[in-house]
Amino acid sequence: MADLIRHFASITMDDVPIVGGKNASLGEMLSNLDSLGVTVPDGFATTADAYRNFLARNGLGDRIAERLRAVDVNNVVDLAAAGSDIRSWIVDAPLGDDLTAAIERGYAALTGGDIERAVAVRSSATAEDLPEASFAGQQESFLNVRGPVHVVAAVRDVFASLYTDRAISYREYHGFDHDDVAISAGVQRMVRSDLAASGVAFTVDTETGFEDVVFVTAAYGLGELLVQGVVNPDEFYVYKPNLEAGRPAVISRTLGSKLRKMVYDPSGGVDSIEVSEADQRRFSLADDDIETLARHAVAIERHYRRPMDIEWAKDGEDGEIYVLQARPETVQSREDGRVLEDYVLTERGPVLTEGRSVGRRIGQGPARIVAAAEEMSRVEPGDVLVADMTDPDWEPVMKRASAIVTNRGGRTCHAAIIARELGIPAVVGTSDATKVLGDGREITVSCAEGDTGYVYDGALRFERHEVRLDAMPTPPTKIMMNISTPDRALAMSRLPNDGVGLARIEFVINNAVGVHPRALLDHETLPDHVRLAIDERISGYDDAQSFFVEKLKEAVATIAAAFNPKPVIVRLS
Repeated sequence: MADLIRHFASITMDDVPIVGGKNASLGEMLSNLDSLGVTVPDGFATTADAYRNFLARNGLGDRIAERLRAVDVNNVVDLAAAGSDIRSWIVDAPLGDDLTAAIERGYAALTGGDIERAVAVRSSATAEDLPEASFAGQQESFLNVRGPVHVVAAVRDVFASLYTDRAISYREYHGFDHDDVAISAGVQRMVRSDLAASGVAFTVDTETGFEDVVFVTAAYGLGELLVQGVVNPDEFYVYKPNLEAGRPAVISRTLGSKLRKMVYDPSGGVDSIEVSEADQRRFSLADDDIETLARHAVAIERHYRRPMDIEWAKDGEDGEIYVLQARPETVQSREDGRVLEDYVLTERGPVLTEGRSVGRRIGQGPARIVAAAEEMSRVEPGDVLVADMTDPDWEPVMKRASAIVTNRGGRTCHAAIIARELGIPAVVGTSDATKVLGDGREITVSCAEGDTGYVYDGALRFERHEVRLDAMPTPPTKIMMNISTPDRALAMSRLPNDGVGLARIEFVINNAVGVHPRALLDHETLPDHVRLAIDERISGYDDAQSFFVEKLKEAVATIAAAFNPKPVIVRLS
């Protein structure tokens, strides 16, 4: 008889066809990386055979295939109707006594018989977390599930989520046959990050492909709000060579607003609550924890021998950092490093809003403000999708857009991940895009000017340049760069160069600090309106002067890290 469940300790990456990409990766790390300090919460997974047996027992396989043959995935109304039909068939079908009993035994073993012990029930498709496509967020996960009855119900809901509208559309877009994809439900011990923080870490810079940094995002509470793009997280860059050498390795910090956090609902499930103003103004993760997380990330990257996308959580009870998921990074790792693509605006217009840039490209078109998923059909090919935030339900229409702009989210949120996969620019976390961008207004979205993305009024002229780095001639003399914008340093280091011949400190201050040094020195004596504006800028730091010192250190460190081991000459004023 085929296995119906498999415990994580018995799973490796060879078992992707059996338990899907996510669960296979968890088992692989649990078995191979524990000795290196990488801690993965234990659990078990239902198997692909269990899912297929469930379909066969209830006569659902042929019924689903027939329903999908009749659907037009480019018609969001038709797609929604088909997805709703299929999910209702699955939810209404019994799992079967054998699978129910196996899940109940697995839950009892995992919790020591404590039926109040919370677990996460996560989806893991057999075509998921592959190097070619992340399948991020296509199926559902359920948090703070307690008791065997609720765990069994959540497993059935996970099975149904293989046919969310976005999952159907995503498989069609990437050429996966629906009949070939099965789903596994992973039942995993919950980490009490509702009492601490969680986030995402990439072992490569998501925007430039620079390989010597770990890019970390963090926010308070469970990680769903960050991944969905509901909150603007804190961001950190960790320099791998310093980490290896035992030197301070956090070279850049950006404070996010972190307005809300997801916590346990005492009756089960989760709830979203406001973050206190004091916590919003401080970083959600200390340097020691950031560096610990980065070491875990580097160990995972070395094990898999490729750049990785990692979900993590800090437990507020034991203080440990846990790895919840690790999958291949699917965008920068497939970029052709021999080709440099450069977008340049050749005219300027009024800036309507700004946020975090994603994609290093420029897009333009009429703004299409969409308030809810039900309005997605309004988006036409070439429109700029403008929304408070996006979630996986929006994906069927996102591929029509020339660019994406959101009020909320950071560079690892859903909108950012999908924009990278689609190769379009996105400006996320603007806070006000849906208010200031009129529906139908022609706009230009520029992510080609560093970490800050700008939305301009009008359809501005721009140029796209493509340079083959391996075809460039070797100059007869050394060529050193001028660098004044630290957030462009990682990208510029890809160009042939012999280091940085001039980093003018006054330009670095202007770009990285953004406040005149005299105003920081005289901070306490300034008029109230000026001091309050500076207070907003220096959130996360002890005082105005420590803010100046730390931001200047980070700026110079970022430039030095980008070009190491080549010389970097900083000219003081």
